[in-house]
Amino acid sequence: MDSWFRTLLNVSRSKKRLITLCIDSIFVFSAFWLALVVRLDSLVPFFEVGNWLLLSIVLPISIFAFINLGLYRAVLRYVGAHAVGAILIGAMISTVALVMASFFTHVTIPRTMPVIYAWLLVLSVGGSRIMVRAMVGRLATVNKTPVIIYGAGSAGRQLAPAIGAGEEYYVSAFIDDDKTKQGAILQGIPVIAFDGVFSLIERRKVKKIFLAMPSESRARRKEILAQLENLPVEVMTIPGMLDVVEGRATLDEIKDVEIEDLLGRDPVSPKQGLLDANIKGKSVMVTGAGGSIGSELCRQIIKQSPKQLVLFELTEFALYSIEKELNEFIKSKGLGIELIPIMGSVQHINRLETCMIAFGVQTVYHAAAYKHVPLVEHNVVEGVRNNVFGTYYAAKAAINAKVETFVLVSTDKAVRPTNVMGTTKRMAELCLQGLAQNKGKGIHKTRFCMVRFGNVLGSSGSVVPLFRRQIKEGGPITLTHPDITRFFMTIPEAAQLVIQAGAMGKGGDVFVLDMGESVKIKDLATKMVHLSGLEVKSEANPHGDIEIKCTGLRPGEKLYEELLIGENVEHTSHERIMTAKEAMLPLRELEEILSSLDKACHDFDHEFIRQLLLEAPTGFNPTDGICDLVWNARQQLESLPKKNIVNLK
Repeated sequence: MDSWFRTLLNVSRSKKRLITLCIDSIFVFSAFWLALVVRLDSLVPFFEVGNWLLLSIVLPISIFAFINLGLYRAVLRYVGAHAVGAILIGAMISTVALVMASFFTHVTIPRTMPVIYAWLLVLSVGGSRIMVRAMVGRLATVNKTPVIIYGAGSAGRQLAPAIGAGEEYYVSAFIDDDKTKQGAILQGIPVIAFDGVFSLIERRKVKKIFLAMPSESRARRKEILAQLENLPVEVMTIPGMLDVVEGRATLDEIKDVEIEDLLGRDPVSPKQGLLDANIKGKSVMVTGAGGSIGSELCRQIIKQSPKQLVLFELTEFALYSIEKELNEFIKSKGLGIELIPIMGSVQHINRLETCMIAFGVQTVYHAAAYKHVPLVEHNVVEGVRNNVFGTYYAAKAAINAKVETFVLVSTDKAVRPTNVMGTTKRMAELCLQGLAQNKGKGIHKTRFCMVRFGNVLGSSGSVVPLFRRQIKEGGPITLTHPDITRFFMTIPEAAQLVIQAGAMGKGGDVFVLDMGESVKIKDLATKMVHLSGLEVKSEANPHGDIEIKCTGLRPGEKLYEELLIGENVEHTSHERIMTAKEAMLPLRELEEILSSLDKACHDFDHEFIRQLLLEAPTGFNPTDGICDLVWNARQQLESLPKKNIVNLK
């Protein structure tokens, strides 16, 4: 039966229409005679010539009506409201034609016969199409994987036919928390409560659940994902409504669950006045413009209509990529913003100052930094040069170029640092705090502030893409310690808050972003495994799919990150931005330390570098010895007997 039906479905469209027309003719013929027989309870009408005359009039009129109503243009497997309307109107025309033909030919028929005829015609013509659609639907699911859609709202109803049209999946059911929808049938698909999903997964062998609730808050999606996490299925999602509205995605795009949903943190709408304050109509520079934070700052800045944007970046490809992306955005929106791509290092003060003066820069967002903890730990001198002196030179250049506002992008790792990277970022903050003192004395007019926040999702080096890749490769997932925790924030939210905090600074301010609750990295990895439809392999579950391995803390790595020093924390007018009172150095003492640090870096004197960092008010409390790779290699070389050194040479 299935093979015959498949053969019929594969014939040409014109042949299908001819077959359908012939079948409908048979339905009209059958409905006419059956209505007479049922009404009169006799076969006598078959032998009356007048009845055959009526049929010869009604049949072509009925088929002609169906043709003109577009019934044969509708594809049977996608029969919808239009086809149903055509059937009802066509049946009505056919019935009226029957009554009129009876009147003009003086052939008597029972008065209730047209009503019976109309119902039989609708049931046969419409029912046959419903049956074909059901058979097509059944055949379409034979080689497809059953899935469930969580959410029977408009997004879920749009997603279902898109899935059905593909060759991989078919929708077995909707899940919805709305009790008024539960038990209903939408597009031929049942809507069930969450309680019924366990048996359905087992019975239908469901492998995936698609979360189709783009308008729900992240807090609500987090609750749903917590429920789904324990199911033996892979959970995927469709884009958020903002991405759909802004044209970055479509509702039928399926992707992995966003980690933002697991965190359950809803971004706060930015305050437009703060976004505009340092950007609108101004010349803005972003250092490190091609990095994770720098590039997102550029995207957010472009939206606030600056006069021009100077992209200052050391890496050629990163600069090319962000300039190309921003140029395409500017052209697509018809914006009159000038983009200025500048290659250069923040360690070259002349380059910085010349660029700032040449383009009349009014606002600087300093995002250029070496931020990977182990790499800076292994390359101490370059970390100090880039993070400390790069910030100091950029700030001095800003003063000389009469820049109005200078905003440093800092990190939570600057708080009670245990590594060189965090210490250099705290030193960078001290540089700005020291230079800000001169503003109060009227020596310059540049307003300095710094903004601290934790890890951003999706940045280079983030654990999230690493975990995803490791899960796809079958594991193991590697993390440094089972108890390690981190604060997380999305890159767009972080960039928006940096811009807003920068507009609130008065001079030397240290702003701290509300990062929400810290996240245990092992729990995050476990959730990602479960939502991939897999199980964590452990001693308690040796037959699991993905093992989570702890490799040990890396040099300078902390178990827990902090955002504040001391207790002097004040709230600001923005609910996600706070300000902290930090210890600072008088500018003269700061310059003495920087002079000594510069000489120590030049002499490659790592012991003196560490001593200076420990003596400065950074709170540096190293957990490891000196880890610089070159310094350690030289130490090993110097410890060898002289004859061995000669042989090595």
